[in-house]
Amino acid sequence: MAYVAVVGPDAGPRAFEDLLGQAREVGRLLAAAGAIVVCGGLGGAMEAVSEGVAEAGGSSVGLLPGRDRTDANASLSIALPTGLGEGRNWLVVCASDVVIAVGGGYGTLSEIALALRSGRDVVGLGTWAIANDNALMHVADSAADAVAQALRLADS
Repeated sequence: MAYVAVVGPDAGPRAFEDLLGQAREVGRLLAAAGAIVVCGGLGGAMEAVSEGVAEAGGSSVGLLPGRDRTDANASLSIALPTGLGEGRNWLVVCASDVVIAVGGGYGTLSEIALALRSGRDVVGLGTWAIANDNALMHVADSAADAVAQALRLADS
């Protein structure tokens, strides 16, 4: 069973609705494949991926930055408060076999950097291109492609 972290912004520009749709589809496809989805547990892309997982009957774990479980989005299967603030990004990465980055703010960029630094593969879907020359960074052109790549990389 693969543990796949899905990271992405909690807010964004007008194109944000498209990004949320992609994150939701990533969640649905990962759940359908039997993967456990790990995320930051709040809103935006994290909530969208959790919604997709829930729609497909899968399991999602949210590692929350604060100490209050009620801050979690309602679609998570498991909400774990960490009290670590953005330091919880390290836990999201460490709890996963591979990371899918959907879109990207600065928090997403930090998660990509932490994953690459720890030797984990990252599949980027419309995210930061700064690490595209790194052998661990993979570019996807759709939610289905991102999930297929992530599951293949998790098995290798």
